[in-house]
Amino acid sequence: MQKIVSVACLLVVLALAIGAGAATNAAPPDAPEYSIQAIRYADLPDFPVSELAIGAPKDEKIEIAMAIWLIRGGGHNILFDSGFHRESWFKYFPMKNFLRPDECVKLAGVKPEEVTDIVISHAHWDHMGGIDLFPKATVWIQKEEFRYYTGEAWQAGGNHGGIDPEDAKELVKINTEGRLRLVDGDNQEILPGIRAFTGSRHTYSSQYLRVDGKQPFVLASDNCYLYRNLQEHKSSATFSEADREGNIKQQARMIELAGSADRVVPGHDASQFQKFPTEGRVAKIR
Repeated sequence: MQKIVSVACLLVVLALAIGAGAATNAAPPDAPEYSIQAIRYADLPDFPVSELAIGAPKDEKIEIAMAIWLIRGGGHNILFDSGFHRESWFKYFPMKNFLRPDECVKLAGVKPEEVTDIVISHAHWDHMGGIDLFPKATVWIQKEEFRYYTGEAWQAGGNHGGIDPEDAKELVKINTEGRLRLVDGDNQEILPGIRAFTGSRHTYSSQYLRVDGKQPFVLASDNCYLYRNLQEHKSSATFSEADREGNIKQQARMIELAGSADRVVPGHDASQFQKFPTEGRVAKIR
């Protein structure tokens, strides 16, 4: 009899443990069912695929989408990344169909001053370069990303390639205004039902998002450029050789977090605007 009771107790403990694990991956009970839209603010033609997916033919080129993502719910209008607008970058990257990000969000029915939050995946010019266009937004960035690109990156031996100095100054200004929030590491809930995860080192400390709901979605930004990366298990050449294996592991983790590769949204793949219902520049992901 005692053995039967012991086995029964063990089964109860296991059930509780399994339930606790499931709860970890479930959306918080108070989390809204956020809508998610991709907004295409420009196109970059003739981009070498070999820079986006290791092993692609050297002469293969595609037109990539320059995008930001709008997440709405629970009284928040959240941008994941902010695009860019500084003139200096156009001479290096000749854009087509450029529309400034603050004008783009209007196409989705949101005024720039109504953007409540901006989550920055990483500090590169085309992702952080629009933070000054949304005057009331709270900006979220990884703590180590902020520390490095507002300090050490600009010292002798530092690496600030792809970081606009004006964007770094704007980040410091936003901090002094009390509008900056530092995300301290991996698997952090920044708003109900929205969690940030650290990627491998595309920059010093990049991050991506999972937006919970009945069907969770992962927004990858540059931690996964193309659907092709997911399908072929390929890293990007923009990751250092030492970090490419980590990038592939992060892509597998994204699929696990989303529950399906179909719910991982790559950062620059123009086909997201064919995959999801699209009107003009705006695709409805959920």
